[in-house]
This record gives sequence, structure tokens and C-alpha cells, in this order.
Amino acid sequence: MTPEDPEETQPLLGPPGDSAPRGRRVFLAAFAAALGPLSFGFALGYSSPAIPSLQRAAPPAPHLDDAAASWFGAVVTLGAAAGGVLGGWLVDRAGRKLSLLLCSVPFVAGFAVITAAQDVWMLLGGRLLTGLACGVASLVAPLMVVVGILLAYLAGWVLEWRWLAVLGCAPPSLMLLFMCVMPETPRFLLTQHRRQEAMAVLRFLWGSEQGWEDPPIGAEQSFRLALLRQPAIYKPFIIGVSLMAFQQLSGVNAIMFYAETIFEEAKFKDSSLASVVVGIIQVLFTAVAALIMDRAGRRLLLVLSGVVMVFSTSAFGTYFQLTQGGPGNSSHVALSGPVSAEPVDASVGLAWLAVGSMCLFIAGFAVGWGPIPWLLMSEIFPLHVKGVATGVCVLTNWLMAFLVTKEFSSLMEVLRPYGAFWLASAFCIFSVLFTLFCVPETKGKTLEQITAHFEGR
Repeated sequence: MTPEDPEETQPLLGPPGDSAPRGRRVFLAAFAAALGPLSFGFALGYSSPAIPSLQRAAPPAPHLDDAAASWFGAVVTLGAAAGGVLGGWLVDRAGRKLSLLLCSVPFVAGFAVITAAQDVWMLLGGRLLTGLACGVASLVAPLMVVVGILLAYLAGWVLEWRWLAVLGCAPPSLMLLFMCVMPETPRFLLTQHRRQEAMAVLRFLWGSEQGWEDPPIGAEQSFRLALLRQPAIYKPFIIGVSLMAFQQLSGVNAIMFYAETIFEEAKFKDSSLASVVVGIIQVLFTAVAALIMDRAGRRLLLVLSGVVMVFSTSAFGTYFQLTQGGPGNSSHVALSGPVSAEPVDASVGLAWLAVGSMCLFIAGFAVGWGPIPWLLMSEIFPLHVKGVATGVCVLTNWLMAFLVTKEFSSLMEVLRPYGAFWLASAFCIFSVLFTLFCVPETKGKTLEQITAHFEGR
């Protein structure tokens, strides 16, 4: 998921007053911008079909062993951690157009390196580059991220890892071409005191500047460590960091990165199809969350989402315990290791429990713990500390994503698969309790009201 600022959630290219949009230009601008998070999602989902494909690869193609596979899945999050910090700085100073133009380069370069890879180091280098681009692209349109993940799953159903990487070059290449002819957003131009250029962009996109009002620009104030003594600063800071940590400790990125391999471990006959089903579920329920979030409230959706994730991860762990917990069927197999082609009878009979559990988890995550931590992060921080606080939260999210993704296969081996999923279930329980006792409801409240709540007024 991706961070959003309240000002950024207003239409950056919205029509002034009641003027009718010039459909093609606005559509092209929105389409060009959406290719960034689409590429982001494709890069995240790429490892799920690519890892099993690379493990089947015969020389001279590069081959992934257990350790290399865990790095292949996780290293993209390290690049994204650096890219997220860079992206925040870049958007503030260079604008969205130039930021998206620049992030398309490591996207294309990363997938090109993977396509030409002759050894594991080239594979990891390509993933690191795509991760860097992901961090920059994580500043827009979360729905398109899950669409990109679904696209990777669908393409991975029919393509091997090398051709899948070739396909991954397409969205950022298109974005590069389209963004070259698109204007900068009026809001950024106004913040740079370039009013005439902003008005020209409005006329280009909408045919009129009538009814446009300059966005309010808050007073700037530098961040100081002494501010952390104030309840209105340190309380939302703790909540923001904790939400990001709990989001990743649920295991969601590990599940998305390794979805196909998890289904192979679960002895599901068509693991690629199962991954596609998971991707479709994620897209549908992310759209549902966007529709109901402002009606149901943040806390309610977080609690319901967490409860669903508790039951789904527990059920998935139960599946592995039933099918792999016996003495005749060792569970000490790394997640990324090769899976026997002959499933045991119990696995065949319970395969749909694995599919149902993962689909339920993704549905629950998508309506709550996926988008809402990012939304809350944009709502609870005072304006003068928002930049620094948001940066720390984003960094926390990606570093936790790296830790969970990198060590997930090791947990599957050490704790057995059912133990790893039951551990994720325990973290989901803690996330529900944290929401009930620590997270305020922000629906319909102004920043002043939220700040007063933290100060006990």
C-alpha cells in the first residue's frame, strides 16, 4: 500500500468549477500517472511466479537455491526503503512529473538486468533496482498497485521468469513516453510560485481556469527532536510506526511475494491459478475498502480486518498441521525449496482449505490493514512534523517488510509451516488489541480535533 497526504487526495488535475473536462488529455494524464503504481505492483508480484520458475531452470540459466530465493523475494524491499525516502524528497522539490519520469528508469533497467541475468547476482541487482523505483512510485494510487500484482500473477501463469521480466519493462516504458508529453501538476507549480504555468496547465487539461482557487499552504516549521516531548507529536508518532510494523508482521508481503510457492508447498495442483484467484480477490476488496472507508470508520474496519486475518492465518496453519504435521511427512522443508510432484491424499482433500484461507486473508487485509494505516498516517500528524514523521513511518514499513519477507522461509523451516502461520495469527491478535486501545477514530474529524484528542483536551 501507499502513503497519501490529505492535500494530495484532492484531485491534482481536477476541473475548475463546473467546466467540462477535455476527456482525452485528462485521461492520458491519469493513465500515465497510474502506470507508476502499476509497475510498482508488478515488481512486487513478480517474485511469486518467478521463484518457482527459477528453481526449475536448468543450466546455463541462473538457479535459485533456498537462501538465494529468500533474498530474491526480499531485496526489493530494501531498494524500496531507500526509494521511499528519496521519493518524498524528490516529489517535494521536483514535482510528480519528473519523479515519475526518473523512477521509470530503474524500473526498466532492473527488469532488463533480470532479463539478461546470467547468475544470481544479476537477478538480485535487478530486483534491487526495481525496488528503488517502487519506493518512488509508492506515492500515488494504491489501487493500481494491486492491479499490477494481479497482472504479474496472470502473466506468470503462462510465462517463464525471463519473459515475465520482459513484460515488466512495458508499463514503465509506456510511462516514460507518456510523461514526456504530460505537464506538471498545477498544485506543484503553485507551490513553486509559478502561477502562470499552473494556469496554462489548467487550460491545457480542462479548457478553462475559471473557478480555480489556490490551495492553502500551511506555515512551514522545521522539525526538532524537542517536539517529541509533546503528546500531540509523540502519540501519533508511536501509533503511525506501530501501525506500519503490525501491517508487515501480519506476513502480507511474504504471502504476496511467495503466493505461488506457498500453494506448491500446500500441494495445490494448480498453484499459478490459485495465485491469480488471490490477486483478483485483492483487487476487488481494495475497491470495496475505497467505497466504504468513509462510512464505516477507520477503527471498525481495522478491527474487522484484523479478526478476519486472525481466523484466516489460523486456518492456514491448521491446514499445514493436518497435512504435514505427521511423522511420515516432514514439515522441515524451506518455503522456497522444491516440492514433491506427488501430493499426499490428505493434501489433495484439503487443498481448498489452503486456497480459502489465503483468499480470506487477502480480503480481510485489503479492506482494513492494507489501506487504512497509510490513510491514518496522513490524518494524525500535525503539518509541521508530517514530512519527517511520514518518512520514518514509510521507512519502518519497508524495513519490516524486508525482515518478514527475508526470514519467512526460515520461519517455515524452524517453526514448521503451521507454526509460522500461527505466529502471524498472534501478531494479528496484537494488532486488533492495539487498535481497540490506542488508535483514535479520525472519520469526519479535523486535524485540530485529532490533536486535541492526543493532548487530552
